[in-house]
Amino acid sequence: MLQKRMICATLVLVGATLTTAAVPAVAAPVAAAGATACPTGWGSLPRTDSDSTTSPVRDIRTGRHDCYDRMVVDLPGAERGAIGYSVQYVDRLHQDGSGRHIPVAGGAVLEVRVAAPAYAPESGEPTYPARAGGTLPGVNLTGYRTFRDARFAGSFEGETQIGLGVRARLPFRVLQLDGHLVIDVAHDWTGGR
Repeated sequence: MLQKRMICATLVLVGATLTTAAVPAVAAPVAAAGATACPTGWGSLPRTDSDSTTSPVRDIRTGRHDCYDRMVVDLPGAERGAIGYSVQYVDRLHQDGSGRHIPVAGGAVLEVRVAAPAYAPESGEPTYPARAGGTLPGVNLTGYRTFRDARFAGSFEGETQIGLGVRARLPFRVLQLDGHLVIDVAHDWTGGR
């Protein structure tokens, strides 16, 4: 009799385990497949590199990712590691040369300086069709979680200046790739999505 009870109890436990295990097995892979591990530890202190390139700015574009919003400055012909830049949070964006204040919407302003002109050095002809103080041509930030505004401050003495309005003072990173300077700003401080 005791043996029959143990067998019945074992069958009940096995049946319960199979029943409860079957529910998460269906749902778990769906959740795991959509999960993204967000990088952490970027910080919000200024980032700089004193190199310079002769490749002018040709385009500035943005993109949305699961963990961050991205801005890419295209400098065709510039080699990885040879692009000078300064990226830092500022209280207000002031245009080089004139000192004119350029309003940038958002809870914080990230000033991006690229040691490359937005014009052809030989002729002075613009290589990037932006107007000082205006929004970046072709950039639409609707639906972005972090970016709020992107303004072209100008190109002065071989350096291009951009104001990037973000939701708050959030961690960021700067990457140099062949022909590109990449600025990623995280959606939050914890690495969550």
